[in-house]
Amino acid sequence: MVGPHRDVTGERDTPVHTPEREAHRLDEADPGHRHLFHVPPADGGDHPESAYLAGNSLGLQPRATRDELLADLDAWARLGVEGHVEAARAWLPYHELLTAPAARLVGARPAETVVMNSLTVNLHLLMVSFYRPAGARTRIVIEDAAFPSDSYAVRSQARFHGLDPDETVVRLRPRDGEDALRTEDVTAYLAAEGDRVALVLLGGVNYLTGELLDIPAITAAGRAAGAVVGWDLAHAVGNVPLALHDWDVDFAAWCSYKYLNAGPGALAGVFVHERHLGDETVPRFEGWWSTAAATRFEMTPVSRPPATVEAWQISNPPIFAMGPVRTSLEVFDAVGMPALRARSQRLTGWLESLLDEVVVDRPLRVVTPRDPARRGCQLSVRIGHGSAAELTKRLRHEHGVIADAREPDVIRFAPVPLYSTYLDCWRAAAALAATVGQVNP
Repeated sequence: MVGPHRDVTGERDTPVHTPEREAHRLDEADPGHRHLFHVPPADGGDHPESAYLAGNSLGLQPRATRDELLADLDAWARLGVEGHVEAARAWLPYHELLTAPAARLVGARPAETVVMNSLTVNLHLLMVSFYRPAGARTRIVIEDAAFPSDSYAVRSQARFHGLDPDETVVRLRPRDGEDALRTEDVTAYLAAEGDRVALVLLGGVNYLTGELLDIPAITAAGRAAGAVVGWDLAHAVGNVPLALHDWDVDFAAWCSYKYLNAGPGALAGVFVHERHLGDETVPRFEGWWSTAAATRFEMTPVSRPPATVEAWQISNPPIFAMGPVRTSLEVFDAVGMPALRARSQRLTGWLESLLDEVVVDRPLRVVTPRDPARRGCQLSVRIGHGSAAELTKRLRHEHGVIADAREPDVIRFAPVPLYSTYLDCWRAAAALAATVGQVNP
């Protein structure tokens, strides 16, 4: 007979029905695609594999990545320079292999999508084109809890244009006593102050709270105010369904090492709406890959850019960095975002129900919106005392649970629908309950 268990709050449960047994039952009914990924071994606890809930920081390695990358390396060994045209995946047009699946993932047209560079580099290249302050219209609107790199980038852009970043950059804050920025507060600001706004640049899913902003509503409000609207989709791509073309977004950029599982520092992606493509009044920085492929080797001194987002490319792409992105995008094409979003909401809802039991009598608070439509697959927990980093170390080394800390006081749990399990969620909640003492035990 199965012995008694403790539930996530530490109380003894019946032998017949426990949260752990329920987690196993749910995993049998809703298994996900964990078999496609390498899961790190546990460094503590009673399970061989980690409960990996840090995919919002770095996604796991797909099992197919190694062989696919080695095949590209073998082409270099066999062909040398001729690999540019003779490799099975020829290097000259290699980036084109990523274009269609990336476009499908973000709801764009292929001409609007390209994989290149890294996220903040791409944001700067896009702001060269789309942040053009003039007269009273100079402001850049971001969220107060923007990822620091975005904050640094927009402030440096303001300085580059001879503006004071403290006056130019507007940081929208949640209401007093709230943790998440309300969409209606963003749109209200744009309605009232939009004639002074040159650029809106927000995170689609906030890195700290996991909040999903209403991208189409904010985009419409920004464009109605006469501003350009761009999005940092680092925590949104591969996490929530996107329709950038239909939402009329001006531009967007994203990384590929979080939910896209393409490896640390992986190449990033760019979207530019087709209304801007081929517009010769839009300034851009250019390089060899900015000119049309058909004329690239004519070696002429003047670029002839195509009427696609590829005009924003500068350098020839790093093939061995593109391979893992291509491999990952194939997984998303095979599984599909609708199925992933549905499982994400089931999995995140299960974790939320477990955390509700844990936080009730502990100095912990979930700061992610409870409405499933207002979040991705992340639940952020604010701790009442101590260090978030120290707590995540204990979760890992004592319980085999890998979560992510954002100092000073937020721990982020991301049940990624591709590879996370219901058992992972139970283990995370149980570990948190065992690690953080009750206020009135």
